[in-house]
Amino acid sequence: MGLSVVIITKNEALNLAQCLESVAFADELVVVDSGSTDATLQIAQSFGAKILQTPDWPGFGRQKNRAVDMASQDWILSIDADERISPELRAEITRAMVAPTHTVYALNRRSSYCGQTMNHSGWYPDPVVRLFQRGAARFSDDLVHESLRTTAAVGALQGAMAHESFRNLESVLDKVNRYSTAGAQALANKGKSASLGKALLHGFWAFFRTYVVRRGFLDGRMGLVLAISNAEGTYYRYLKLWLLQRAPAEKESV
Repeated sequence: MGLSVVIITKNEALNLAQCLESVAFADELVVVDSGSTDATLQIAQSFGAKILQTPDWPGFGRQKNRAVDMASQDWILSIDADERISPELRAEITRAMVAPTHTVYALNRRSSYCGQTMNHSGWYPDPVVRLFQRGAARFSDDLVHESLRTTAAVGALQGAMAHESFRNLESVLDKVNRYSTAGAQALANKGKSASLGKALLHGFWAFFRTYVVRRGFLDGRMGLVLAISNAEGTYYRYLKLWLLQRAPAEKESV
């Protein structure tokens, strides 16, 4: 039974080669790109990937489903360009495909933040459902923070998938801005409401959950930095939602 690895990209030249090298054991590589202007597509081509360029951006969930729909093998592994499959996890994936006990599996993810691997803060263990047989799972349609949906029991693989999530502070700030905007729009689409007070409360809870509940303090100074970053992202998501809701009322009063 073959394996298709599916990846969505946009300007991932810095990450993509290492990612594709780590999944070179796959029978098929699928890359769905939403307008890269760097060397992303050339790198994908050099690895023999099947490539689809899309003129629009429907959100993370729907874009990943486009990649899933292009896959032709019996098993599908969805990873991001900044993730890497370790040799140990590769062996586990191969064994799971040869003698499956489940049709859907979660992988443990170990993420780094500005050069430090985080062992707490809710970042490890961080199981994510990514390996599945064709037809056994599908991504939600969420604009951001998408997830694989399945009615099947989910098995667990023990090997860790490395996640180079944030190389530096600039990438942190860029992602906080982009994801808070997408998150605010997703909440608006669901009919959620916000206020300045709600934004502050959600931001405080995000900090407390990361630093105290999920023991981010054990990650040292970077654990504190991550907790503050999580608080900012959550605060801005609800603040942007509040401002979105204020805009129509302000126009009507003019």
